[in-house]
Amino acid sequence: MANSDNPADPFKKALAEATKTLANMAELTVSYTVDPAGMSGDTMRLPQVTRRMTAQEVLLARGTADAMAMKLRFHNAVTHGKYAPQGEIASAVFEALETARCEALGARALPGTAKNIGAKIEAEALAQGFEKATDAAQAPLAATAGYLLRELATEKALPKAAQNVLDLRRDTLEGQAGETLQDALENLEDQAAFARLARQVISDLGYGDQLGDDPDQDDENQEDEAEEDGKNEQDQEGSDDESAQEQDQPPQEQDDDEQQMQSEIAAQDDPNAQMADETEIEDGTPPEEPPAPPPHSDADPLYRAFCTEFDEEIRAEDLADPAELERLRTYLDQQLAPFKSAVGRLANRLQRRLQAQQNRSWNFDLEEGILDAARLARVVANPTTPLSFKQESDIEFKDTVVTLLIDNSGSMRGRPISIAAICADVLARTLERCQVKVEILGFTTRAWKGGQSREAWLKADRPALPGRLNDLRHIIYKGADAPWRRSHTNLGLMMKEGLLKENIDGEALEWAYRRMLKRPEARRILMVISDGAPVDDSTLSVNPASYLEKHLRDVIDMVETRKGVELIAIGIGHDVTRYYSRAVTITDVEQLAGAMTEQLANLFEQDARKRERLFRSA
Repeated sequence: MANSDNPADPFKKALAEATKTLANMAELTVSYTVDPAGMSGDTMRLPQVTRRMTAQEVLLARGTADAMAMKLRFHNAVTHGKYAPQGEIASAVFEALETARCEALGARALPGTAKNIGAKIEAEALAQGFEKATDAAQAPLAATAGYLLRELATEKALPKAAQNVLDLRRDTLEGQAGETLQDALENLEDQAAFARLARQVISDLGYGDQLGDDPDQDDENQEDEAEEDGKNEQDQEGSDDESAQEQDQPPQEQDDDEQQMQSEIAAQDDPNAQMADETEIEDGTPPEEPPAPPPHSDADPLYRAFCTEFDEEIRAEDLADPAELERLRTYLDQQLAPFKSAVGRLANRLQRRLQAQQNRSWNFDLEEGILDAARLARVVANPTTPLSFKQESDIEFKDTVVTLLIDNSGSMRGRPISIAAICADVLARTLERCQVKVEILGFTTRAWKGGQSREAWLKADRPALPGRLNDLRHIIYKGADAPWRRSHTNLGLMMKEGLLKENIDGEALEWAYRRMLKRPEARRILMVISDGAPVDDSTLSVNPASYLEKHLRDVIDMVETRKGVELIAIGIGHDVTRYYSRAVTITDVEQLAGAMTEQLANLFEQDARKRERLFRSA
């Protein structure tokens, strides 16, 4: 069937036109993709809408489009950059408050957008497991601050999952920054004034040390210096300030714009789109073709799991109380006291290599600096050609995230898992010093011999070829945004008796890959540490012998083909080069630290050489 016959095409076209109107950007390009939504230049990527046009797909696409359009319409990047803080937590809170401000302005101008954006918020909150949060530590400060401002500004209830985490932190937020947030509500239309109050909210919450210098004070100092130097630039600076304020303020003809938006937004209620809504949401009329259930795996549509309700994605701190984690961490350190110093030396070597690369890139064809001898031939050939100079430039790895995915199967018990844990710990600390974010994940199963999934299969009279037949346990030891000092005790959990069971590598790798795709960093590196092929007796006893191994190969092929994540693997006593195109196998577990640091260093050095070649060819 041709693309023009796709029942979702009229809706996509109508939504794209409505989004351009909302954003007030006629040149905006709107595309639909299975990759994470986002903006790149003048192109907006929205979640894919399939032929089935389910209610969830339609609402998520509309909500994402409305939220991003509001950001384009009401957000000024120059003003935002001027007031943005420097620290990680402060930056996240500042960004969340600014996003909530733009969405609240949109909800006031066009109340219909509030419902759509609410659907997007709900989808994001569910994806992060906010509905299961039971403690304030599971409620991110940035997300909850944005939720509170949005609730106060729109006076509308949040989706259930978002409301759950907000309630866990509400008392803290209102008690420490309630008055400042109220002041911020009165300045939603003035981005500069709102940004100043957002910085005050961050200070009220105890993160004032991450704000950096006061941008307004810097402006005053610059004006004083200009006056002392006798440079008569005061009038010019005053006009620049007025221009900046005009840029921060909404257009003077706001009422006319809103009226125009109301009339133009009728495109969003295009008959085709309305028909789709009535069909999928209100009337509940079934589509012409029964919708097929979504595949369990993006890599292999034929791969399936008999039961997923007993699977869990869980934080390490939820599997043991703080006292037990401290005890296990102490035990881990004692076990590896002699080995830890060797790992520390390797980590220091890695840090020196990374920091050295931060100063190895050059800018060429400059008018001053170091004479570029490589380009003297041009001067000899043509004496009228000016001399070319170069300068060394500082480049830091601020836009990179590394995920360490560690096999937590029973065969790793003992020295292998201890060394893997301490290597991950030291590498996380080292990369954090170089401003590279690190996530540490583990994978195993909840039970031996199938657990509750196998029990459900037995009760169902043992259907043939049931697919994966065990309860997954995916563990988050350290999130990418969590500082090492708050997460290092979690790695002691790998020493917990009874934790290490079966390993289903394919689904674990796909889980880690999906998590990485949600990250905003431009470069994503995923390192897998395993000591064998995927093995689960319950699954393999009732499926083909290569069932799990085939799925692992399919997932690896998907990750390596799509190029969004750089994948490397380290096999401990097991040849993983037959699975991964970029891999190394070690025969002795004590070689793990060296292999991990060398692999990461090589990746960064390759990137540095690539940047240098680009500079030279520019």
